[in-house]
Amino acid sequence: MKISTKGRYALRLMLDLAEHNTGEYIALKDVSARQEISVKYLEQIITQLSRAGFLKSTRGPQGGYKLTKPPAEYTVGMILRITEGSLAPISCLEDEPNQCPRYGECETVEFWEGLYKVINEYVDGKTLQDLLDAAKQHSAYDYII
Repeated sequence: MKISTKGRYALRLMLDLAEHNTGEYIALKDVSARQEISVKYLEQIITQLSRAGFLKSTRGPQGGYKLTKPPAEYTVGMILRITEGSLAPISCLEDEPNQCPRYGECETVEFWEGLYKVINEYVDGKTLQDLLDAAKQHSAYDYII
């Protein structure tokens, strides 16, 4: 499994909005400058996240975007599934119930199901708030003399 640029940038975008949340809308050009991601590419990602109800937006000079919920209510898994779709390591695990004709006799399916479970538990066990807290803790140890 490989997370695309869109998935990685979606996570960075959401984290940036969480980190700079003052209650005001945040301009996409500001996120673009901080994250070094083009506004055009962010617009594509914003559309997906907005349709999913993850973001509020407003137009005009004070326009921009903000999260609809607190950072602790967004898991990394939720965000990645918006841009990536299923996080299944193999295609036959994407359907529930499994539609693979070899499912009952497949000697490797238990391995793949186990991997899929670990992936889901990890990405669903981390929130934006967890990532913010980890970044703050990391920067606390960044001494400059």
